[in-house]
Amino acid sequence: MRPAPARFSAADDPWIDVRRDTTYQQVGLRALFLQAHTFDDLALSIAPAASALLRIATAITAHITDLDDPELTADEWNARRCDLLAQPGFDADTVNAYFDAHCFEVFHPVRPWLQDPLLANQCPGTSGINRLIFGRPAGNNLAWLSPHHDTKPVPVPTGQALQHLLIHHYYGASGTTTPRTVGNRKPHTKGTSGPLRSTVSFHPLGRTLHETLLASVPKLIGEQSESDRRPWEEPGPPDPLTPPRPMTWPGRILTGRSRHALLLVPGPDGSQVSDVYLTWACEHRPLQVTDPYLVIHTNTSRKPELRRFPRRADADRAWWRELDALLLAPDEHHAFRRPEIFDTLNDLPPEVRASMRVRVHGFDQDGKVNNRRWYTAITPPILTWAQEHDPQRAQRIGECVAAAEHYAVRLTFLAGQAWKDTTNGPGDGTLTASGGARPGTSASSPWTAPARTAYWKLAEETFWRLVENLDIPARRAFADAAQEALRTATENDRIRYRHAARAIATAVAALHRPPRLRQEESR
Repeated sequence: MRPAPARFSAADDPWIDVRRDTTYQQVGLRALFLQAHTFDDLALSIAPAASALLRIATAITAHITDLDDPELTADEWNARRCDLLAQPGFDADTVNAYFDAHCFEVFHPVRPWLQDPLLANQCPGTSGINRLIFGRPAGNNLAWLSPHHDTKPVPVPTGQALQHLLIHHYYGASGTTTPRTVGNRKPHTKGTSGPLRSTVSFHPLGRTLHETLLASVPKLIGEQSESDRRPWEEPGPPDPLTPPRPMTWPGRILTGRSRHALLLVPGPDGSQVSDVYLTWACEHRPLQVTDPYLVIHTNTSRKPELRRFPRRADADRAWWRELDALLLAPDEHHAFRRPEIFDTLNDLPPEVRASMRVRVHGFDQDGKVNNRRWYTAITPPILTWAQEHDPQRAQRIGECVAAAEHYAVRLTFLAGQAWKDTTNGPGDGTLTASGGARPGTSASSPWTAPARTAYWKLAEETFWRLVENLDIPARRAFADAAQEALRTATENDRIRYRHAARAIATAVAALHRPPRLRQEESR
């Protein structure tokens, strides 16, 4: 008797963690939409997987609600979304019809969900289950304290494997991958990084998952020239040798930019994944497109194709330091632009907008293969502070964030300069008249890290005090915080070292000295 084929449905088998009040459970994609109005939020513990799943769920939301109709005018689009928000949930018949019409089987022999079945023939061997799971050592990497190694692979539950599959599609590494041979061509091993690698995403967060998904649908900007399809709606997996198709709204923008091809190898019954084929998906350069949940920076001194780039994730950066990029309306005076999704949130009904928070999902990585840490955060309701509703407070927040960042940079340098003056004697000439660094000078010292740590704790308290008190000068307040942080970090060493007290006093004076114009400094 032949064993039953392995099966796992991403639509119907539970693999997505959700929260309802203080209760947690797992559901499939179908139940996620049928009960979205009863869930408070997603509860995935891995931030990049949650960010990827939000994009997939948003793309499905746009389709089952007809918010992806390019013929709708802006007013019609807003009116339709408001009508949907007033309803108790998504239409059950439409949801069931969508999931019945497409294949969501993870181990389907022809159309496995978000995978390419041809990899079993195009790759000389599997990549190892440890390559799939983020956090496990794989290949030639040392295991150190991890119990996992390639000589004894440990399978993972299929639901967990699916979350890591999503991370590879959106945040995957570049460089050498498992060789893949397509047609008569030579085996190719070089891959490029995922479209969201090392970025931080900002997602609107409503009172229920139903509100969150509807608020997350981006509005069409420009014209739609081709039909829009998600990868699982295409007749087959993409051909790795053909150029990528145009980025259409919202399906391909949110779900069709992967640079990696995967194929999960199931265990005996499909409840576990025991191995994976993981390789490159396309040898052509990716198309330029703006993700609606990323802050975009502009540097006009770069080459035209490199001038616009997303804000990098930084696990050491508190969320309040991002507020200026979220609240200020786009204009020519700022070198950054808030996520495009924030342009649509002002059209939400007042009761929805007043309670709308922001979910932050970041994955601190380098641009190639190293992963540092992922993180997540939730802001309080902040849309009432947006420039369209409270321009004075939005400008104040922008001023305070800029001042906080400025004094963090000055503190970093002055702590290093004070340490150098303490150990080498005062006045080695690396400090300019305005307290800034001369080109080529170094700012590292044993005082730098503890001073910055103390500063950011004080800076956060200072920031919220300044937001509530608009008359207090921001620069002076953050200079005071930097001074206190420097004195706290050097408290013991000022007694231990002969020149420390004088060096710290010089650094404090430089912190409070107003910056001079370049012409004055050169006299």
